[in-house]
Amino acid sequence: MGAGPVARSDAAQLYAAAEADFARYEVVKDLIDECIDLSLNYRQSGHPGGSRSKVHMLVSLLLSGAMRWDLLRPWRRFGDRFVLSAGHTVPLVYATLAVLNEAVRARYSQDQDPSFAFPDDGRWALTWEWLLRLRRHGGLPGHAEMEGRTLFLKFNTGPSGHGMPPAAGEALALRLAGAGQVKVFVFEGEGGLTPGSAHETKNTAWGLGLDNLIFMVDWNDFGIDPRPLSSMVAGTPVDWFAPYGWRVTGTEHGMEWGPVTRTVLEASCSSDSGGVPTMAWFVTQKGRGYGKVDAASHGTPFPMNAPQFWEVRKRFMERYGVTYEGVDSPAPADPAAVQAQAAANLGTAMSVLRRDEDLVTWLSDRLLAIASTVPSDVDGFRLGQPELFSDRRIFDVSSYPDSMWKKPGEKAPNRAGLAAWGAYVNTLALRDYGRPLFVAASADLAESTNIAGFGQDFGGLPGTGWYERSSNPFGALLPTEITEFTNAGMMAGLATVNLSSDPFTEFDGFWGACSTYGSFSYLKYGPMRLFSQLAQDTELKVGKVLWIAGHSGPETAEDSRTHFGIFSIGVTQLFPEGHVIDLHPWEYNEVPVMLGAAFGLDVPIVALHLTRPPVEIPDREALGIPSHLAAARGAYVLRDYHLGQPRGGTVFVRGTMPIRNVVNVLPTLDERGINVKIVAALSPQLFARQPVSYRDSVAGPSDRLDAMVITNGAFKLMREWADGPLAREYSLSSDWDDRWRTGGSVEEVIEEAHLDQAHILTALERFAAARTERLRRIRELLDEA
Repeated sequence: MGAGPVARSDAAQLYAAAEADFARYEVVKDLIDECIDLSLNYRQSGHPGGSRSKVHMLVSLLLSGAMRWDLLRPWRRFGDRFVLSAGHTVPLVYATLAVLNEAVRARYSQDQDPSFAFPDDGRWALTWEWLLRLRRHGGLPGHAEMEGRTLFLKFNTGPSGHGMPPAAGEALALRLAGAGQVKVFVFEGEGGLTPGSAHETKNTAWGLGLDNLIFMVDWNDFGIDPRPLSSMVAGTPVDWFAPYGWRVTGTEHGMEWGPVTRTVLEASCSSDSGGVPTMAWFVTQKGRGYGKVDAASHGTPFPMNAPQFWEVRKRFMERYGVTYEGVDSPAPADPAAVQAQAAANLGTAMSVLRRDEDLVTWLSDRLLAIASTVPSDVDGFRLGQPELFSDRRIFDVSSYPDSMWKKPGEKAPNRAGLAAWGAYVNTLALRDYGRPLFVAASADLAESTNIAGFGQDFGGLPGTGWYERSSNPFGALLPTEITEFTNAGMMAGLATVNLSSDPFTEFDGFWGACSTYGSFSYLKYGPMRLFSQLAQDTELKVGKVLWIAGHSGPETAEDSRTHFGIFSIGVTQLFPEGHVIDLHPWEYNEVPVMLGAAFGLDVPIVALHLTRPPVEIPDREALGIPSHLAAARGAYVLRDYHLGQPRGGTVFVRGTMPIRNVVNVLPTLDERGINVKIVAALSPQLFARQPVSYRDSVAGPSDRLDAMVITNGAFKLMREWADGPLAREYSLSSDWDDRWRTGGSVEEVIEEAHLDQAHILTALERFAAARTERLRRIRELLDEA
């Protein structure tokens, strides 16, 4: 095959060119098979079955011209994306990259042509030597991760169902950026299509018109357990996708080059996709050629150097005239000898490639030609101004317009503050940069949770409105349905798409936002967890996601306890410290302040906890409490100790109704001489970033030791504030009696939760009065330690 690129739209010409090279494809496939088997044999861990069954699919995709990509520079902004939704089959990708990189390395060794030199002295190249470090610390991960030598992979995957929504989000980001010609390819098996996220993604991708999203399904009928999937799931891939409006193609011969390549090209190169996503299916056999098939081949290699392992190796040795070390012998007992044999045998396999100058030349030329098809520019590209993400007007509260704020005495729910801030930042971005900053998705709750603000007008400036795939394809507010998991995954995937010309130093893409009831926050945790891991380790700059837990706490009274976010909101804390900024604003005016502060930090996820009922905006000056601007610091003193009086301890308060009711009883505290310090505890992460002097002035370690909390959430979620051994004994929380709350009016449920003014006053009086006895008990505990 010649090295010159062929337009992707010309599928017939691409197929004709590929057909002439099927014999070379076969050798590449054999080498990949060997690398899979050898690496798993000597590591004794990994998934051979699905890795083997997808080789024809991947080789055809990467070498036929169906996918525009660059082996040496997988970070190029207009290169097609690849998401291994079946992340457990990552040995397939490792082996494939090792073979392809070996061809390029051999070519450079022959010619010293800089076109074939690894960038950055090979820092990003996965060569066969790395297969020796499969599933080892500091080596190649056991499932797919987007970092280091695997930047070819465009999301962290492995948990079933978790790869499809991010892939859809990536396709969406590309379309919104005016780069819809860039495609996102997703590899999955039929078992991975059974989680609910598959149903959600299929519906959503069709609704958004993601015609640049292409699923390729390995249909082998087996997963982990020893029974066929067809015994549990009716139908075929056509039945699983066509009713959702997807374009569907496929082949019964998923292990033959002609049918596979034709199907790959048909899926990828159609000039008229009908404005809908595409799925291509391939009938394969799990464990093809491995020596055991179906479920038995899923996640267990043969024992090291087992007779079955050598049986397959002998076929390769006979075909290519090479001999492995240790044939028909048991594995060495010494770990160092095992590694030495593994290195020798992987080197032997690669010698088949290196000695074949024609294959090295063809394969390296082919990879270079495919890389040349990645465009440097795209007509209609809407981004290109990454300075948006450092525009101080987004983060600096002092620059916010007066119309952002509510005046004392007005009534508004704090969630309305989200709508105002979202409208402000997106209309600003639209006016000055020609694109929105945020893309937002809710679970059919856009207006209810006020995330709709991201599409609304503000201060006379137009918003983008609702996204509509034909009439408004650049709208920032997505018309998503009750798909919490997929919404979160899409926003996470969207935020990984960096279209900067220098993605290592700056981000140019979109930030995502998604919302639902706080009680359903757990539905978003899985994708957020993977995004957090990716953001921690990938060398490419990624964007941010706003995770909105709306209608939290018992304030969602009339909906009753099925919809209260009391315990479930704690999932936003199940991350390494500092990887998520949790925000719990009291009232409307604190919301823009806290969002500006949080998004000014280099943290990928911001979790915003909002409540439903409108509350009166306090006259802070008249009450003698700090300005709403103090919320940017994560905590502030609502009421300090009165000098000259015995101190009663520190009270940390969080939540809309608890803080409102505490503020209402402040005059009574003075009347009764209840001398407690009261701290509005709004964000432990923002507070942790304040100077030590400020933190100590608000609440030092001794304050936290002798403290109580008043919170609309569960007590256990306040341990970052009050960590003393007796804290719960005096605290008020929605789980004060370790029972689920019921329902009713706001007043009724708040009283049941013991968060009304009467319960608060009684608790504060008891807490202050018992301080001497409480400190004695704490000292006794310390003495016993």
